[in-house]
Amino acid sequence: MNVVMASDGKLGPVRVWALSAGGMVGGGIYIALGVVIAVAGQWAWASFLLAGVVAVISAFSYGRLSSHFGKSGGAFEFLEEMDRRSLAGSLSWLLMIGYTLTISVYVYAFGHYVAYAFGGGEMLIRGLGAGAGILLIGLNLAGLGKMTSVEVVIVSVNLLVLLVLAIWGMSEWSTPALTAGIEPRPPSGALVGAAAIFVSYEGFQLLTYEYDEIRDAKRVFTPILASSAIFVVLVYIAVTLGGTMLAGALTVVDRKQIALSIAAEEAAGTAGLVVMTIAAGFATAAAINSTLFSTAKLAARVARDGELAAWFDHENGQGVPDRPVVLIGILATAMALIGSLSSLVEAASLVFLATFVVVNVVCAREMRRQRAIPIVGAVLGGIIGVVLLARLAVTAPIPLAILLVLAALVFLGRPLVLKRVRTEGSKDREDGDGDASDADTDEEKGS
Repeated sequence: MNVVMASDGKLGPVRVWALSAGGMVGGGIYIALGVVIAVAGQWAWASFLLAGVVAVISAFSYGRLSSHFGKSGGAFEFLEEMDRRSLAGSLSWLLMIGYTLTISVYVYAFGHYVAYAFGGGEMLIRGLGAGAGILLIGLNLAGLGKMTSVEVVIVSVNLLVLLVLAIWGMSEWSTPALTAGIEPRPPSGALVGAAAIFVSYEGFQLLTYEYDEIRDAKRVFTPILASSAIFVVLVYIAVTLGGTMLAGALTVVDRKQIALSIAAEEAAGTAGLVVMTIAAGFATAAAINSTLFSTAKLAARVARDGELAAWFDHENGQGVPDRPVVLIGILATAMALIGSLSSLVEAASLVFLATFVVVNVVCAREMRRQRAIPIVGAVLGGIIGVVLLARLAVTAPIPLAILLVLAALVFLGRPLVLKRVRTEGSKDREDGDGDASDADTDEEKGS
């Protein structure tokens, strides 16, 4: 048997591990590094460590719950299995908002990294971002949203490039580079920085929507998710330190949209820039593709359960949920073109942090063994969440207000919305009424 793809056509453990790690690294580090150093300074590495602890514990909880319930679907499925249907529906809506924000971050990163290599300005950045969004919507509609073999290759190359950059940078270690050109931050800055980067750790969640496609999932899924998350934490810390050594803290902050391209160019000149541009371009494009595919599948799945308008549960000739693909892709691309990097990153991070806390609470409730692990994740996540809310209230009150209004609409207004739109439940009821009417008519004719 091939260790990558099992003989029964399901995903083998090596491929699942690569997709989990790649889902996190695919676009996260390219856009988060400058944002974190701006608030945490020399403690940025500790920010990735703190957020990573919550991410690893959450990956453990996702794996345990997926195996416990034995179904694909992630947090939505966990809550449905607990008969928390309304909460499941609300959380799924919130997750779709988070994934849409995440896709917008990847579109943003793609445009900036590729445009920088060509010396382009704002028009080229926007054009490349819009082009990437439209192209990947088209690929998804054509049935190419799930290209696991291609993704594994991209993940492998991307990780290799990032590790080479990290090792190169750390080989030129200079402690003053950690604060070169910026004010040193207090150790508490690590907590503030950690609050802003959960968008860099969310990718492992996408594998929970493919649980049914994984061979021997009950045995391997939890260790795969947890170990891949640990690996990514180490990669992020290494790249943070190595990239800062090469470019200097001030440059990373000032050029945060393309921080790793600057670091690669400092290390190896034009060759370094070309390699990093290729890695960033393919990594962010693959992240857009896979996240769009998984989010559209989630929307269709939620619609089938009557927790979203039936309009979303529609497939084209390729078996792709086409309406969610188009709607989510267009919204994400538009946000990337009009939003700022920090606001997009922090808003998406808040959504995923909230989801991590919920899943850890569910795991602590459902599991009889090792309950202390998810409890620690929920408590630490809650503390970081309070810090992030406080920071956004000061630095980005308008984006925070918009996000809170959306959350209120999701949790409070969702039942009212569902009463006024056609859902699978109402559709089934209408079909049933229609059948009854037909039967009555037949009886009348017979009499």
